[in-house]
Amino acid sequence: MNVILGLAHVYDVNDVDTDRIIPGKYTKTLDVRELARHVLEDLDPTFAGRVRPGDVLVFGNNFGCGSSREQAPAAIKAAGVACVVARSFARIFYRNAINIGLPLIELAEAHDIANGHTVRVELQRGEVINCATGRVFRAAPMPAVMVDILRAGGLVNYLKQHGDYVIREI
Repeated sequence: MNVILGLAHVYDVNDVDTDRIIPGKYTKTLDVRELARHVLEDLDPTFAGRVRPGDVLVFGNNFGCGSSREQAPAAIKAAGVACVVARSFARIFYRNAINIGLPLIELAEAHDIANGHTVRVELQRGEVINCATGRVFRAAPMPAVMVDILRAGGLVNYLKQHGDYVIREI
């Protein structure tokens, strides 16, 4: 989980809200496979058919703004995306993504990654490497506890594994 290697799907677009990630009309289901079939369809109707497990999404500023729905990162993860790289993320989207086990990395130079290139993302080192050009981009390293949450598959699994939760009867 510390290292992700995948094909980059680059969209140099800013302010992509959760409705553009997964349109609201599809959020009535809990079936993440159904959500995955419609991920990003308003932005790129061909994306869900082209994405492969392990691929990496690359966006501009303020990715995931708008509502706080967890279906947005869940749809991306269910589509097989291994990591999202963006210049910046909406804070609630960032937290929701980590909570469900979807790695994110903020990278100021995200716009310098080319569509179709293979990228290597090293979360704990805060590096994104364009394998086609050899260029190394540096971002803030992800804190170890966040990597542990991702490695566990999300916050709920992490808490279960570490016994850091209390179940209270109502």
